[in-house]
Amino acid sequence: MDKLESRPAGATAGTAQTREQAEGQVRSRSFAILFWVSVITAVGNTGMQSVLPAIGRTIGIPDPMVAAIFSLSALLWAVSSPIWARASDRHGRKPLILLGLVGFVLSMALCGLVVGAGLRHLATPMVIFVLFLLARAQFGLFGSAANPATQAYVAERTSRDERTQWMSTLAGAFGLGTIIGPLIATLFVLPIVGLAGPMLAFALMAVAMLGVVARWLPEEDIPAPSKHHDRSAPGSTPPIRSVTLWRDPQLVPFLVYGFLVASCQTAMGQTLGFLIIDKTHESPAASLNYIRMAMMMGAIAGLLAQWGLIRMFRMSPRDLLRWGVCLAAGGNLLIAFAPDYWTVVLAYTLSSLGFSFARPGFTAGASLSVPLEDQARAAGAIAAVNGVNVVLAPVFVKLYEMVAPAPFLLCAAILIGLAVFAYNNGVLRRAGEGATSEDEATNSILEKSEEAGSA
Repeated sequence: MDKLESRPAGATAGTAQTREQAEGQVRSRSFAILFWVSVITAVGNTGMQSVLPAIGRTIGIPDPMVAAIFSLSALLWAVSSPIWARASDRHGRKPLILLGLVGFVLSMALCGLVVGAGLRHLATPMVIFVLFLLARAQFGLFGSAANPATQAYVAERTSRDERTQWMSTLAGAFGLGTIIGPLIATLFVLPIVGLAGPMLAFALMAVAMLGVVARWLPEEDIPAPSKHHDRSAPGSTPPIRSVTLWRDPQLVPFLVYGFLVASCQTAMGQTLGFLIIDKTHESPAASLNYIRMAMMMGAIAGLLAQWGLIRMFRMSPRDLLRWGVCLAAGGNLLIAFAPDYWTVVLAYTLSSLGFSFARPGFTAGASLSVPLEDQARAAGAIAAVNGVNVVLAPVFVKLYEMVAPAPFLLCAAILIGLAVFAYNNGVLRRAGEGATSEDEATNSILEKSEEAGSA
């Protein structure tokens, strides 16, 4: 009789185990899809950034206006990210991820067409600038839908320990894309399409990814966590209403820190191409390989931080907030007085290492300061902070035109001030203390970050 009763129990256990394995396989496939969505987005954005100085100087667009091409997109990114985050709570994550990819495809295709028109002198440089500005703005308006939805998608389908591990895996997508983007961008500068080729190629890549997401990324209803099963960190704040999100005392210090760090990274990224063209004394087209090399070294430093140093030294968000700005400040001081191209590359690599510490520290600290049910809205706030700083890019480029070391010295001063802020602010001093284990804190500091310089 016992044997007869044990069979159904064993069969039930076997069925449950099989179901769990099947669900695990589906989840792994889903997260792999999201990983490649992030890679493609990062490839396109950094690849475009690597050829943009050459595009501007070839067409005849002034350097500050080239930097301003990203400004409207950044402003729209900052405004729309929280809106899309709330929309993903209502309509689901997958539709917003698809919308973000559509925005990326539309923007890249239009940018490619506009650049092609400019290279053929079909319109004046000012008209091309305005059209380029509007084309890029499509990414800020619609592409921003994907980032908070992706973060929330992962958060809803994992426990806290699993969530941080998967987030750390997804974090490498941006770093990988920043290496691949500048590396392959010049391969698409072809005789017929010229400098418009990279953007058209990136649009086609995203179309393929759009089909993969539409066909294979599942989305089922995820029950909201109850008050008895909150997977957020012990000691985290209660759910934050969207109207108070920007005034929450546990979150605001991270947002201020993140905005200033992202502004300094934007300043260096937007001036780098012009600086290298001037240092090498090459034509804009001939300087592309030099720009590619510098951007690749910076991206490798970022991956070294995210996939190696952070884990090796088990750095907490608090450690990253402090070390990151100190290293980035040193890089800015070095590049301000760089006598040659290779010193510029060294300084940019050092700064990239610092930013790759500081920005994940800010992202993880902000995420750990709110409970699970506020992750999408917090992600929207983080994305907005990471996007709106690009509005300041033309100011930094204009400073570079006036006095070449000025933007780097200004950024060094800001970063040194942030180091003092990170040491003295009570919230930042406690960053990451709510994590359930040291391993979790180490993993969670890695940002899933196409938002870094993505607008």
